Amino acid sequence: MPRSGKVVKREISLDNKYNSVLVARFIHNLMRWGKRSLAERIFYEAMDIIAKKTGKDPLEVFQSALNNARPILEVKSRRVGGATYQVPIEVRKDRQSALAIRWMINFARLRGEKTMQEKLAGELLDASNNIGATIKKKEDTRRMAEANKAFAHYGW
Repeated sequence: MPRSGKVVKREISLDNKYNSVLVARFIHNLMRWGKRSLAERIFYEAMDIIAKKTGKDPLEVFQSALNNARPILEVKSRRVGGATYQVPIEVRKDRQSALAIRWMINFARLRGEKTMQEKLAGELLDASNNIGATIKKKEDTRRMAEANKAFAHYGW
């Protein structure tokens, strides 16, 4: 939190193929060591794999996967009187999509397929069908928040 005023959010330019800010954010998070062209190639080839496997519009599959992976509740640690409580809070919209993107990319990297394109396509398809590691992570965070709802009154 800066002392001098509010932090201004930067505008993210649209991606080349789908003209979507959400796709551009996904590609930015997928990128490693500044290799944007490689990240774009991985993402677009994963979308081609999705289009071949499902026959649907890959952008719709991508958006449904992100919507299914967005968490509604999470827990934050609050220290009250020497004890630390896990306090459930609602997640802001921008943080919901950021967490969903981060989880999707991390769990795609951990999958067992051969190339990153196949891993990413598989994780996106699983998330759009409400299965897979990303959805399990979302359910685990929701379950943790539900278990600690007794401490909700500490969330101020």
